Amino acid sequence: MSPLTRFKQFLGWRSAPKPHITLNGEYYEQLKPFRLPLILTVLMMLIGTIGYMVIDHFPLMDAIYQTGITFTTVGFGEIRPISDMGRIFTITLIIFGFVVFSIAVGIIAEVVNKGEFQKIAKERRMLYEIARLKHHFVICYHNDFTVQVTKQLRANHIPFVVIDPAENLEEIAKRHKYPYFVVAQPHTDEGILKSHLSSAKGLITLADNIADNIATVASARLYEKEIGRRRKYLIIANAKSHEDEQKLLKLGADKVVTATKLMAQRINAMAARPDMENLLQEFLYKKDTPLDMEEAKVSKTSWLALKPIKAARFRDVTNVTVIGIRQKDGKFIPMPKGDTLVMPESKLLLIGTSEGIRNAKKIIRKKSKPEELKYI
Repeated sequence: MSPLTRFKQFLGWRSAPKPHITLNGEYYEQLKPFRLPLILTVLMMLIGTIGYMVIDHFPLMDAIYQTGITFTTVGFGEIRPISDMGRIFTITLIIFGFVVFSIAVGIIAEVVNKGEFQKIAKERRMLYEIARLKHHFVICYHNDFTVQVTKQLRANHIPFVVIDPAENLEEIAKRHKYPYFVVAQPHTDEGILKSHLSSAKGLITLADNIADNIATVASARLYEKEIGRRRKYLIIANAKSHEDEQKLLKLGADKVVTATKLMAQRINAMAARPDMENLLQEFLYKKDTPLDMEEAKVSKTSWLALKPIKAARFRDVTNVTVIGIRQKDGKFIPMPKGDTLVMPESKLLLIGTSEGIRNAKKIIRKKSKPEELKYI
């Protein structure tokens, strides 16, 4: 480790994260046309400086200055007396300066008219902004589902990147307020790297075609293994039929949403318990609310394993209530009593404030009984 790196660590400096694909090659490729004017400019300055030093015996700095004001045709005049030969040399330098300037203007106009340089520069800037995101969601494919999902993510202040192969994605992003977007196929290496999936929380694929969803889910799981990610991505997909839903689940999707099934469930909930449905929508489906509901897994090494729920004293310590237990075999116990045993690798369904649930999870993760519980 270099001394500079150690000094930065001591001061707490951190380098800005870089995207996996920087587009540096494409960016500098667009700058190649500017090499000729730059070389000609340096060459003309060198020839002019040497010419004034040889012809009229100018000192070095005076020769550089005279060449500069002559080559750029600013019209400051002669800084020292110049011979007839020197004036002929000056006229020649002015003509060549005008030629170089004309070439440079033509090249700049051509590059600007093509628009590729601006396009690559804009995309490169976007990739650097995406690389700074943490725990974001990668939303694959733009459609009506995407518009509604991103509205909810924005409302809950959850960062996201939309990726779609459409060439007019920039216009779509402006219309639907997508802050970050990538023009690429989501299942390709280009799409995965540009969306910076390595630092994402999960992926949501909403393609109209089941084949695209299958390819995206499979690619994300393969990439997860390739980078050796410890925590699995949360992958959510949509499907049109039960058969498609089963395929996606087998490939590694955590959740699959079927539009018709979801609509039927919501309508049934509204019809059977309209007041409860409104309550859940108000308090559980929004982030900035006092009430939240999450699952907390009880590991084999947790002190709470094989102990009754009342031993955790969640209500007294964290103001959280256990409203359900999902056993390892999938069996669900609603509203468990205080003497219900918590089995290893089961999941507790907790309801309470976000802070309370975080504290409850900390208690569950401990390997020995927390000190604060010994005095309650």
